[in-house]
Amino acid sequence: MTPLLRMEEYSQKVMDHFMNPRNVGEIPDADGIGQVGNPVCGDIMKMYLKIKDNVITDVKFKTFGCGAAIATSSMATELIIGKTLEEALEISNKTVAQALNGLPPVKMHCSNLAQQAIKAAIDDYKKKHEASK
Repeated sequence: MTPLLRMEEYSQKVMDHFMNPRNVGEIPDADGIGQVGNPVCGDIMKMYLKIKDNVITDVKFKTFGCGAAIATSSMATELIIGKTLEEALEISNKTVAQALNGLPPVKMHCSNLAQQAIKAAIDDYKKKHEASK
């Protein structure tokens, strides 16, 4: 079981993205959808992408989980919007955590989920895109 953390253990940026998450929601006609989860902690992230000319033009997410999971989902969407698919795939869990000014070590798995959700959504897009050729 994950130990309880005090709010002081989270950066102001983590708290901001938790309290005011960016890009929350769904894209009904998404070009790619990725869902990932961590059965140990119960966090589930779902990411929706709109892609035009190999560039992510819109991104939304829905996350069921702790504050760090919501914050990393929010930050991940901010990091990939406007990026090419290749650039988005280069975003690592450490990039997400650094953009949030760090995460407590026991919450680093949340940044892994954010990275995996990006990859899953892009993989879904590529699979659909290849199937339509």
